[in-house]
Amino acid sequence: MTLLLTLLGAALCSLTVSSEVQPQADFDLQGMAGKWYLVGFATNAEWFTRRKGSMKTGTAMFDPTADGDLDMSYSSLSSDGSCWRMNNLARKTEVPGKFTYISQRWGNVNDMSVIEVKYDEYALIYTVKTKAQEASVVTKLYGRAEDLNAGVTEKFKQVSLEAGILPENIVMLPKNAECPAA
Repeated sequence: MTLLLTLLGAALCSLTVSSEVQPQADFDLQGMAGKWYLVGFATNAEWFTRRKGSMKTGTAMFDPTADGDLDMSYSSLSSDGSCWRMNNLARKTEVPGKFTYISQRWGNVNDMSVIEVKYDEYALIYTVKTKAQEASVVTKLYGRAEDLNAGVTEKFKQVSLEAGILPENIVMLPKNAECPAA
């Protein structure tokens, strides 16, 4: 019973935090275009606690559409030399910098906000993932390069902690070779 109440409290807390998270005020969709490296990842989701030790940096391509949506493709080279790939189309909302999409791979609903971005350097993304009435928060740090300054990585860690993510679940991903072009 105690565990159930703790989990319920954590879920309510994360939902409260998510309602307060707003995208960057002067968000520019075209500024997101191009290649980004996923260098930081944080969530309390169970799957992540099991797999965080094997995750490495991957690359993302963000392609704004004419309708104002964001086509996102991600790839990461696996240790066996194969490439793990995922594509999603994030649909714009009435709030610039806020998108929603259903993961083609897992079927969860994702409410994604670009909460801070310096278009030539980094982007902090906050996502609430919901599936079967269960919600989890994911924060991601993308960089135009694999190396970001300590101030940016510290900001990512602080945003993640404020989202209720445990410190041990905030990971700066080790560098990785890139997948060959598909």
